Amino acid sequence: MQKSVTFFTMPDSHTQGMMRRQRHNLVQPAKGNSVTMRITQQASQILREVFGYASFRGEQQAIVEHVVAGGDALVLMPTGGGKSLCYQIPALLRPGVGIVVSPLIALMQDQVDALCQLGVKAAFLNSSISTDVAREVQNRLLRGEFDLLYVAPERLVTDSFLNLLERLQEGNGLALFAIDEAHCVSQWGHDFRPEYRALTMLHERFPDVPRIALTATADTPTRGEIVERLALEQARQFVSSFDRANIRYRVTQKNNARQQLQAFLDAEHSNDAGIVYCLSRKKVDETAAWLKEKGWDALPYHAGLDAATRSKHQSRFLREEGVVMVATVAFGMGIDKPNVRFVAHLDLPKSMEGYYQETGRAGRDGLPANAWLSYGLGDVVSMRQMIDNGEAPEERKRLERQKLDALLGYCESSTCRHQTVLRYFGEEHPGNCGACDNCLEPVDTWDATQAAQMALSCVYRTGQRFGAGHLSDVLIGKITERVEKFNHHTLPTFGIGKKLSGAQWSSVYRQLVASGVLESDIEAYGGLKLTEAARPILRGEQAVWLRRDADPVKRKTQRAERTAKSREPFAGANDDPLWIALKAKRTELAREQGVPPYVIFHDSTLLDMLNQRPATLGEMAQVSGVGQAKLARYGDEFLSVLSGFVS
Repeated sequence: MQKSVTFFTMPDSHTQGMMRRQRHNLVQPAKGNSVTMRITQQASQILREVFGYASFRGEQQAIVEHVVAGGDALVLMPTGGGKSLCYQIPALLRPGVGIVVSPLIALMQDQVDALCQLGVKAAFLNSSISTDVAREVQNRLLRGEFDLLYVAPERLVTDSFLNLLERLQEGNGLALFAIDEAHCVSQWGHDFRPEYRALTMLHERFPDVPRIALTATADTPTRGEIVERLALEQARQFVSSFDRANIRYRVTQKNNARQQLQAFLDAEHSNDAGIVYCLSRKKVDETAAWLKEKGWDALPYHAGLDAATRSKHQSRFLREEGVVMVATVAFGMGIDKPNVRFVAHLDLPKSMEGYYQETGRAGRDGLPANAWLSYGLGDVVSMRQMIDNGEAPEERKRLERQKLDALLGYCESSTCRHQTVLRYFGEEHPGNCGACDNCLEPVDTWDATQAAQMALSCVYRTGQRFGAGHLSDVLIGKITERVEKFNHHTLPTFGIGKKLSGAQWSSVYRQLVASGVLESDIEAYGGLKLTEAARPILRGEQAVWLRRDADPVKRKTQRAERTAKSREPFAGANDDPLWIALKAKRTELAREQGVPPYVIFHDSTLLDMLNQRPATLGEMAQVSGVGQAKLARYGDEFLSVLSGFVS
């Protein structure tokens, strides 16, 4: 069945005229006020009148000003941080059409739908549309009828599309190139797309068109690869905090994972949309069926299902309330549903990057959300077997083991989860978050100062180039081929740690890595080396306390307080008749137009309506997320709902 395509909704005359005037003024010589000040004023006006927001967040304003002025940019910003505005507003301010390169075919329709609701002229080109529809888009494109065009990378790198871009450049012009999900260029990344390697041709063929590369997931090596592969050496880098403060991280040891999941959902997410990740397709199917038996509206999603079933399930998840998607990692990239209230992992993810990206699909609207992870020794064994038995070259396997060790260190850490996540990405957290499990329910710990000194001494004496497994063998006095090969059985540290098992030493090392005392050296194939934080420990100037395995039946008494805290912004809302009525109106309008409810308004906008209770269109215009186009389109509809609940 041919997929329906929305090209654009013509902005109202005021919005259209405003954009024309701003684009005209931008290219004129500055008289009096500086160009930067003019850009700032015009960008703020579009932010307020088109998108309905009173002010920029974080570095959004600086990014917009830089790109509008013609500069290249690399933007690292967490999911939900507002990356899209960083290229959408410059595309509206600069002459010509903005070209957005995105690998997410499933997301393009929703992004275009959302822009159309705002009165922005947008379209997309990908394999989901017919040849006739694609031809119509291209004809309108050449007539200058679009502000933004979303295109898949495999289409962009074709000769025919590059020729089309040259015709556009000669005509109405190209406003910018936005390269979304830029980490797809990294061969070491979990979302590698070879087509991204060819995108450097954009700079070669269109050197005067600014480029903005954006990603929510990039550690330091990946960032360097993005710069190199996309020829962004001269681009200004904007690195926002990776902290997702609205997400409550929680890790629990497996003890009947299904019952643990059910208890978590019953206590905190009885009517919420969420994602449950499993490692295998079989487990996805079984878990979805089990949840459905328990009364949840659960759907499976994995690559083994036919395309029609996957599309149907994804559509239900996006367009209906309270659907739980049980999936492999095949699901998620390109899911822009802002009111996903939880992400649960029944199996260990492959890396910290994967975990960060997958949990980042919760709470994109900035409201509270939960990231719940259950793991056990079986997960560790399974993941290591997958790595060892894979067909990747040994260098890649070493890197994957290193990334897995970092994730295990996170799981076993007794310190703030937010601190551990941010430290992995090279960022320091100012203090305890007061929201994760370790901050809310401090775990049992043990004085591991002497053990840490032994562990660090072993790292130093073996040359700071071996992994935790080998170091553990040395400490417990285990003779192996590698221990003998390097004469490590002759070291003073050989056998000094016999009181602990190999598994306990591995835990010590993972926790020392997680706390920043040790770090993995990629150049040494994941070998551990000391950081400056190790010095006071070795000198006996600093005590070390590490996490002790938790009792699975403990901590229940504190859960009620944590649950209430995690739902504070929704306090009373879920049972409020007005909240229910506002969501019902949104669903009704969404069904009439065939779009997801969040395309009409985000939960955060409805919550603002609930709290402000606007009584006039003027007051409605002050609600966050209500721009002029949506005010004209929906203002009276929602005021009618609100008027029925006047206190």
